[in-house]
Formats: sequence, structure tokens, C-alpha cells
Amino acid sequence: MRGTIAVALAFGMATPAIAAEAPADQVAGLRAFADAFDAAQIAQDRAALDRMVADDLVFIDGSGKRYGKAFFIDGWTGPDDDYDPVTLRDRVILPLGKGAGLASAETVLSGRSAGKPFRVRIRFTDIFRRHGDSWQATYIHVTRMAAESE
Repeated sequence: MRGTIAVALAFGMATPAIAAEAPADQVAGLRAFADAFDAAQIAQDRAALDRMVADDLVFIDGSGKRYGKAFFIDGWTGPDDDYDPVTLRDRVILPLGKGAGLASAETVLSGRSAGKPFRVRIRFTDIFRRHGDSWQATYIHVTRMAAESE
């Protein structure tokens, strides 16, 4: 047990050091991809999502179930769905070396699904891998959060 705690603490302490050592252009490139990926989801751009999502994507939804690429893209591009613009809070962009990185944030996702309004507060973490000159999402984890009190 103590070994597990020590490993967790060491990893937690090393993460900021990795981010601090990353070149600014590496952080900027990762941020630009994360921004484009988020925009493609809200715009329901199936072609962009197909390019931006790895064929072997692991997607963990807010209920904890595991799905793949087709389920993820279908979930964002339903013909009866429409999404409101989002504001990302507590965003983290973290390069994990030259070939990997992550983006995480909290947001309220709202819009209409099958004509009915919805609103859900989530935290997501997207892990990206480099494939040649471009990035692809390879792992996405969504956690549902308690609704904000208004």
C-alpha cells in the first residue's frame, strides 16, 4: 500500500515538471489540436472527427462503459442533436513527450437531443498520440459531475 502511495505521489509531482520542460511550440501545437478537436465535436463535423480519432480509440463514457471510435463519432453527429457553444474551465494541456499529450477540462454540455433540451456537467480527459505530422485522439474519459447550483 505504501509503495502504491509513493508511486502515485511521485507521478503527481513529476507531471508539472514534464509540462514545465515542454517547449512552447509543443504545448501550442497540442492546444491547437485540442481546440480543433473540441470544435469538430460541437460542430458535428463527422469527416474531421473521423480523421482526428484513432481507429483503436478507447472511449469511456460518463457511466463508465467502454466504447470505440464509431460509437464516439455517432454520439456527436446524431441527426436530431444540436449542441450549444461550450466554455472550458480548469483546462489542462499537458505534453507527455514528443508523441503524446493530454487535454482535460470541465464544461457544461447543453443543447437539444431528439428535440428535447439537455444539460450535463462533465470533466473530460482526452489523450492524443502523434501519427506522422498530425495528432489523433486515442483515449477519452468522461466523468459526469453534479449539476451546478444556479
